[in-house]
Amino acid sequence: MVVLNRIYTRTGDSGKTSLGSGERRPKNDLRIEAYGTIDEANCAIGLARVSTSIAPHCARVDAMLLCLQNDLFDLGADLCVPESDEGVAPQYEPLRIVQAQVDRLERKIDELNAELPPLQSFVLPGGSPAAAALHLARTVTRRAERLLVALADAPGEKVGEPALKFVNRLSDFLFVAARYVNRKGEGDILWVPGQNR
Repeated sequence: MVVLNRIYTRTGDSGKTSLGSGERRPKNDLRIEAYGTIDEANCAIGLARVSTSIAPHCARVDAMLLCLQNDLFDLGADLCVPESDEGVAPQYEPLRIVQAQVDRLERKIDELNAELPPLQSFVLPGGSPAAAALHLARTVTRRAERLLVALADAPGEKVGEPALKFVNRLSDFLFVAARYVNRKGEGDILWVPGQNR
């Protein structure tokens, strides 16, 4: 269990921070950027939950979002303790995203999508406050995914395959959830190509 009894430590005043392994890195390090953006995606989901938690037709999605917020903390914990090839075992078993979390997310996508009509065009973000917030969370998640891919490709860095899959599926889930909370697609606003020429 995490215990936080001091909020500021002054150890980051020089522009560096500690990974979960104790290693110090600059605050603009790619790994820090990656899990910081995961935190940002989690906050965007929290903002969406302001709407989904009070709308009766969104209760199912709201429960899923709460579960995902916890999973995103797991992902942040995963990313803040880099995997090592050096054979140095950490003092504790690092928390890692596992395939079961990806599988559960895929099931949730399929459950919600089964109740939606097929799309005839791309969806413009909006329709309802909950849907607009979920679309924002989706785009932040896509940015986080781009950072995770860059991190996985960086020399000396590793990102677990389930973590990459999870963040990819999460943006898909948020898209489907946005349509679901838009009265199962009835409130979707569709793109009309060239409409304003």
